[in-house]
Amino acid sequence: MVYWPHVQRRPMKEALDQKTAGTAVHPSSPDVRKPSHAFNRWFIPVGAVAVHICIGSVYAWSTFNRPIQSLFPNEPWWFSPPYTTFTTALVLLGLSAAFGGPWVERRGPRVAATAAALFFGAGLIIGGAGLAIKESILVFLGMGIIGGIGCGLGYISPVSTLVKWFPDRRGMATGMAIMGFGGGAFLAGYLNVFFMEQFGVATTMIALGGTYFVVMMIGARILRRPAEGWKPAGWIPPAKTHRMITARSVNRNQAIRTAQFYLLWGILFINVTAGIGILAQASPMMQDLFQKTPLEAGVIVSLISVFNAGGRFLWASGSDYIGRRNTYTTFFVVQFFLFLLIPVLAANGNWPVFLASLFIVFTMYGGGFATIPAFLADIFGPENVGAIHGALLTAWSAAAVAGPVIITELSNRAKAGLAAGASKMHVYDTPLQVLAALLAIGFVLTLLVRPLRNSGSDG
Repeated sequence: MVYWPHVQRRPMKEALDQKTAGTAVHPSSPDVRKPSHAFNRWFIPVGAVAVHICIGSVYAWSTFNRPIQSLFPNEPWWFSPPYTTFTTALVLLGLSAAFGGPWVERRGPRVAATAAALFFGAGLIIGGAGLAIKESILVFLGMGIIGGIGCGLGYISPVSTLVKWFPDRRGMATGMAIMGFGGGAFLAGYLNVFFMEQFGVATTMIALGGTYFVVMMIGARILRRPAEGWKPAGWIPPAKTHRMITARSVNRNQAIRTAQFYLLWGILFINVTAGIGILAQASPMMQDLFQKTPLEAGVIVSLISVFNAGGRFLWASGSDYIGRRNTYTTFFVVQFFLFLLIPVLAANGNWPVFLASLFIVFTMYGGGFATIPAFLADIFGPENVGAIHGALLTAWSAAAVAGPVIITELSNRAKAGLAAGASKMHVYDTPLQVLAALLAIGFVLTLLVRPLRNSGSDG
């Protein structure tokens, strides 16, 4: 029998009158000024996107790899600044989101997003200073540790706020914000290269740190929580909720003691492992399987960011209609067949269908990130979804290591066994089959997810 602790409800404040329904402020929130007029909830996604589009630039880190490596040619392989820094940033993203989640819920989105701006901006500036004086420890400390903490706090700070402002469209709301994270990589990919050509990598990183700080602070000033009990104008919660939606709200400590939390952790881990594994080797894969030039492969990698961002909004919005579990079931079934199909497409030289398959995979990779907060709100209630989401993002940290290791290590072993000049057509077959097997496990885990029972168990 699974423990279901008693959940205390906070007293409901008086609802807004009909004239101002659809707009609200949280008068007692420590992170919100008291405006003299009603607040329009559609400003909240704008603030969320402003934060996410900045921290999403971390996914364009590969544009810094060669310029940074050229500054540290003698560093050992296990402390190569560009690669060690990126991996550390992703790990710290997940850990800071997990451990900082309860603090974010207590202090509110404005304070949390402000802290994220300080950490992320300072991280880039310190990292840039390290590049300027050629001190690799500063690069690692700045962007790897401090910047990674900023990414984690910035990623979760708008999530629970959006869920509370949009109880009628949870998936769409979180999709809009997390789409900004994917779009940030696309924009940063071009901005990084342009400014590095003009000013060099150190100056570029310092300037971006200052710019991102300002943009994130603007977004932070917009974020705020609605009044307790607030609901959109004209929206009446259905008398009989969807069978996957739980009527209660539980806190993080209660959530992590349920089977549902670990099922969702596994679902996110597998979806991210599959996508980030392909992402880590997308350019070499296109060069090995279809003899594309590095420039041609680079253009496709940039387009991947577009589909990644678009998938975050489209799949999360669609989940409002077809349900979160059905959305993830679709992810795993479709990707399972696509991962098995890619080697066949390569063997037949079918570039257009390969490209379409790749783009579909990355819509689902992004969609998985954007749908999971709404899934959590359905299962555990909206009150503490930010803290619970933070704990779940440790799956992202684990996947950031597992995905690249699976596909890189297995493909490198296959390449090592080839004779000189031999075709590399089948070097990705085994890693793709391993990832397909993981996706099949993800499908099973999704089917096992059940709502929390109000009667006291989570079965």
